Amino acid sequence: MKHVIGRWTLAAAVLVAASATAAIAGTTTGPNGETAVPASAVTLTPDQEAKIKAGHYTAGLAWHTPSDYTAAVDRGAHDEFARLGIEVVAVSDAGFDAAKQKNDVETMMAKKPTIILSLPVDPDTAAEVYRPALDAGTKVAFVDNAPKGYVQGKDYVTIVSDDLFQMGEKAADAMAAAIGGKGKIGYLFHDANFYVTNQRDGAFKETIETKYPEIKIVAEMGLADPAKAEDVINAFMLKNPDLDAVYVTWAEPAEFVLAALRNNGNTHTKIVTLDLSEPLALDMVNDGNVVAIVADEAYAIGETLARAAAASLVGQKLQPFYAVDAIAITKDDVKEGWFKSLHSDPPATLTGG
Repeated sequence: MKHVIGRWTLAAAVLVAASATAAIAGTTTGPNGETAVPASAVTLTPDQEAKIKAGHYTAGLAWHTPSDYTAAVDRGAHDEFARLGIEVVAVSDAGFDAAKQKNDVETMMAKKPTIILSLPVDPDTAAEVYRPALDAGTKVAFVDNAPKGYVQGKDYVTIVSDDLFQMGEKAADAMAAAIGGKGKIGYLFHDANFYVTNQRDGAFKETIETKYPEIKIVAEMGLADPAKAEDVINAFMLKNPDLDAVYVTWAEPAEFVLAALRNNGNTHTKIVTLDLSEPLALDMVNDGNVVAIVADEAYAIGETLARAAAASLVGQKLQPFYAVDAIAITKDDVKEGWFKSLHSDPPATLTGG
C-alpha cells in the first residue's frame, strides 16, 4: 500500500543510503547525490528570451496529485511560461496513480508539447511513463526526482526541489529561538530511506547538536506511519513530562502530535515541523503548541523548472539539481510566509478575514 508523504509516496522513497546521509555534511544533495545549485542560478539573457518567444513553443504539466503544494508549483510554471510566450496546452493530475500518470503523458503527447514538466509518482517504474515524450524529442524536466535509469542532459533537463539542509537547519534555529536556546527536546524523524525527509531530519539534528550545546535531545524515535505519531509523543511525555519542545518530521504526523498534547492538557511543549498545514498554522497564530513551520518556496520550484526547461530549448547547459530556499514561518509572519511559499493568500481562518 502506498503511503503518502505530503507530496511523495513511499514507492518513491526507496533510494540509495548515500543520498540519505550526504546532507549531514551541511549541504543539500539530490536523489542520486547531485550537488545542489541555487535556483537563482537559472537565468536567461534578453536574447535567449527573445528566441524562446519567437519559437511558439508549448508545454504540458503532468502532476502527481492535487494539493496546495502542487497548485503553487503549477502557478509558478504557468506564470513563467506565460512570461516567455510558451503556451500550456495540457495539465493533468495522476492522483498518485503511476498507471494513470502514464496514460496522462500518452494523452498529452497527442498535443505535441515541446516541454513536459512533471513529478514522477514512482521513479522506480517511471521510465516507461515518459518514454513517448523522449521518443518525440520533447524536453522533460522534473520536480524532486527523475525516473530510475534516466541520465540528466540526455533523457531529462534537470530536477528542481527544496534546499533540504536549509529546511532542517531553519527548523532547529526556530526551535532554539522558541525555547531560549536551552532545554530538553524530542526528535521524531522519518524512519524510511527517503532522501528528502532524511536530509531535512538530519540537518535539524546536526544543527541542534553542533550549534546549541544547551539543548539536549532526550527522546528520539523513527516514524513511518503518521497515525503512530500520537503514540510516540505520549511515550516521549511519559518519560520526559517536562519536555520543552519536539521536532516532527513533517506536517501530517505533527497534527497527531498536536492532538495528543491537547488531549493531555499540555500547553508547555512546543512543536516545530516542516511543510504548511492550516490546522498547525491556526494553532500557531492562536498561541498554541506550534511555534514555527518551515516551508519551501513551492511557487519558485515551478517557476525555476519552467525557466530551466525553456533554457534548454536555446541550448543552455543546465546543472542536474537546483534547490529553492526555505522559509521559517512564525505567528508574526504567517501571511507573508504563506504567500511566499505558495503564492496564494492564506486561509481566512489564519488572518481573521
